[in-house]
Amino acid sequence: MAAAPAGRRRSRVSLCFATAGGVKALALSAFTLVWTHSIAKVDWQEDWRVTPAGLELVQARVKGTGPGMEPPPEARLVDGWFQWQPQRAPMQEVVLGNSGAAGEWRLCHEGKCRTLPEIVGHPVGANVTTMKVCRDP
Repeated sequence: MAAAPAGRRRSRVSLCFATAGGVKALALSAFTLVWTHSIAKVDWQEDWRVTPAGLELVQARVKGTGPGMEPPPEARLVDGWFQWQPQRAPMQEVVLGNSGAAGEWRLCHEGKCRTLPEIVGHPVGANVTTMKVCRDP
């Protein structure tokens, strides 16, 4: 593969997590975000792509239903999961909150899942974490 001509370098993107304790970048282009609903105690999963246009939500899945987590009419039940493809524009950032009642956010990539505190290297607690695209120089 030939190198890009000078002045026409392609911008690479990574996934960044901004917390009260700093910013952590992960060099990945796709991931699954997983969490457990605080009341129904069922898992929700979202498949995301990291692109120069922003974070693209590719597919969502929920293991059951509960307050505030009803699957949309186009969802289909597949292997015990309601799944659908949300139609939304890429987002510049996604804000993750934590009530403390449902456990930690988990990010899965290449078959391995880690909690948000494991990724950023410190406890997050109830503080907000912003997930966004960061551009590599």
